Amino acid sequence: MASSVTSGDPVSTPSVTELSLLKCLWKQQPLSAREIHERVASELEWSYSSTRKTLDRMLEKQMVAQQALHGVNVYSATLEKVATLAAFAHDFGQRVMEMDAPLPVNMFTGSKLVDGQELAALEQLLLDWPAAKE
Repeated sequence: MASSVTSGDPVSTPSVTELSLLKCLWKQQPLSAREIHERVASELEWSYSSTRKTLDRMLEKQMVAQQALHGVNVYSATLEKVATLAAFAHDFGQRVMEMDAPLPVNMFTGSKLVDGQELAALEQLLLDWPAAKE
């Protein structure tokens, strides 16, 4: 299972491709590099070696953990989903949209990535973000 990252912990914001691999792992983990590649192949349209290199970089950045399972290396996300998504949303709101206020959580309603409980946690993280970072 992924290690917990709380709103007070620094969250490394993954690149778009790293986020694709994390989303795959948040849905099911642990997975082998081949299993991850097969799940993201249509989205990323790149080679298996690119998936492996990205996983290696993510391992160095401690975004994923690796362990041997039945003789196969498998990966698990170490970045907590809600905290990572909150960091992405905060960055998007500030850097891209030039907003001082947090993004409204209703823009995430209907997401296949988060359930109701995670949506509530995401909303709280976004609301608390400016106070926690200033």
